[in-house]
Amino acid sequence: MARLPRLYAPQTPQLVQARFAQPLARQSDPSPAAELDQMLVWLHDSAREHRVAVHGWSLINDRIALLATPPGRENLPKLIQTLGRRFAARYRHGRVFAERYRSALLEPGRWVLPALIWLESLPVQLAYVEQAESWPWSSAAYHAGIQATAGAWADDHPDYWNAGNTPFDRQARYRERLRAGLPLSQRQQIEQALFGQWALGDPAFLQQLEAHASRRLTPAPRGRPRKIAP
Repeated sequence: MARLPRLYAPQTPQLVQARFAQPLARQSDPSPAAELDQMLVWLHDSAREHRVAVHGWSLINDRIALLATPPGRENLPKLIQTLGRRFAARYRHGRVFAERYRSALLEPGRWVLPALIWLESLPVQLAYVEQAESWPWSSAAYHAGIQATAGAWADDHPDYWNAGNTPFDRQARYRERLRAGLPLSQRQQIEQALFGQWALGDPAFLQQLEAHASRRLTPAPRGRPRKIAP
């Protein structure tokens, strides 16, 4: 089956995940701090180079997950390609990522913060740490107000800013949501959209987005098309 073209729509945030062809380390081994530190530096530099607004990230032994808004259709692919080339030149020979990255378009005001919590909670789900803000290679500590310098270069999405009236209030509210985690239904919806490479939002958002998207936003109905009576 032919693979789907990349899904893009102007000024629309995307949840992105790229898996490494070979994990940087086994889950039972110590995390490769030097490689993850360097990848974080490259992410910062590549985001500036390709003008991608990165709202949040998690760099883990087996994958990279981002929440970002690119200014054009090619900016985000170029960012991922730049990361792969730099990583291959320094640490690996050959293919860095297992496959093309997967992404989902998100409705602002409804799915941006849940997607941010989802990606920042990955180290907890994968049993690397007990609290998301303890993982050094994600934006969780920054958004939760634990370490202000950890994500000083992040381009915060308006949904995060609207979570509280002051920085302290915003960070406290987000920290509470991050530690509570997502309901199972929300997590499943995010993962289905990401792995299927679809858009995630209510019908009104999808209808509005359809005119500007690079391809269809949701899966086609299963089965043969209905016959139309003459």
